[in-house]
Amino acid sequence: MFDPGLNPIAAGEFPPWGFGAWAMRANTLIMIVLAGVFGVLAVVLVNIWLASQRSAMARTSDVQRDTVVVAAVALKFGDTLTADKLREIAWPAGAVPTGAFKTTKEALAGDGTKQALQAIGTNEPVLATKITGPGQRATLSAVLGEGMKAVSIRVNDVLGVAGFVFPGDRVDVLLTRTVRSNEGPDKSFVDVLLQSMKVLAVDQVADESKDSPTVVKSVTLEASTRDAQKLTLAAGAGQLSLALRQAAAGSGETTERVTLSDLTGDTPADVAARQAELAKQAIAEAEAAAERKRADEKINGLAQAVERVGSQIDQLSKVKPASAVIPAAAPAPEVREVVKEVVKYIQPEPPARASVRVYRGVKSETYDVPRQKNSGD
Repeated sequence: MFDPGLNPIAAGEFPPWGFGAWAMRANTLIMIVLAGVFGVLAVVLVNIWLASQRSAMARTSDVQRDTVVVAAVALKFGDTLTADKLREIAWPAGAVPTGAFKTTKEALAGDGTKQALQAIGTNEPVLATKITGPGQRATLSAVLGEGMKAVSIRVNDVLGVAGFVFPGDRVDVLLTRTVRSNEGPDKSFVDVLLQSMKVLAVDQVADESKDSPTVVKSVTLEASTRDAQKLTLAAGAGQLSLALRQAAAGSGETTERVTLSDLTGDTPADVAARQAELAKQAIAEAEAAAERKRADEKINGLAQAVERVGSQIDQLSKVKPASAVIPAAAPAPEVREVVKEVVKYIQPEPPARASVRVYRGVKSETYDVPRQKNSGD
């Protein structure tokens, strides 16, 4: 049962407006206190971070500095380098990239202009490998590495990876061939001819900043002398196609030849059994052909023997004496009865009565009268 003595309002512990209002005021006070605590904590943490940053800046100010030439504006393949397109920025002395220039004058030194060999972004260091030499044009010969060659192969919209191959990408070159076989059907297979080949140009475009897919007719690859020979020979031996590699993929991987049996899911045992069956059929056909040949030879031998015997009989019949030859009596002529056929024309007898038509004006009348016989009849 409820004890009235436990009522907080009756005991005077809560104000007379009720317990709910008192609880709301208590929660508000608690939230204000917590907000103040978190605010003080945030101010302390910010001060600590700012102090660490000031100390870090104080430490970096002691690092020895150098200058590096960077692009003041974005440069594309073939753009000519000028003083207004380059600028110098501070750079840690121990982290200067290899091939970087310290001053703009050094970057533009030499007789003739220099051009960009690839896209260079704003504030990106201008390296010697990314620009041509003095007076050198931005051509594929300037992009080639030492000892490397540029080889072009013909592709179409499918073999060229639907136009998604761009200069600077890495591709694998696949060779599809069909070999004729005298023992069975033609054998078709695909080999990975070369791996991780760098694309120098697509059609006549060597700009690596190009990013829109385009259906092309040829792709130019960077290859060593031996690989260039392989590509040239393979272009006439079969059909070349490209496989685009991942940008971060390794230089090579283990590959194997793919044949038509791999498409059907046959195991090596199935292929060996089928080849053994084909070999048995070939042996059986060879034995049947040999047997037919032996039979033909026997038949030909018998025919020749018969011809020899016939010729000997003819020779013997020619050398017999004349007395031994008894002339055969001539057969009596056959008597045949000759029947002579006579054709006689008989004139038909004329009819006994005749019809006579008589016209009186426009009216005609017909009379049936007896025919008179001629005196000669």
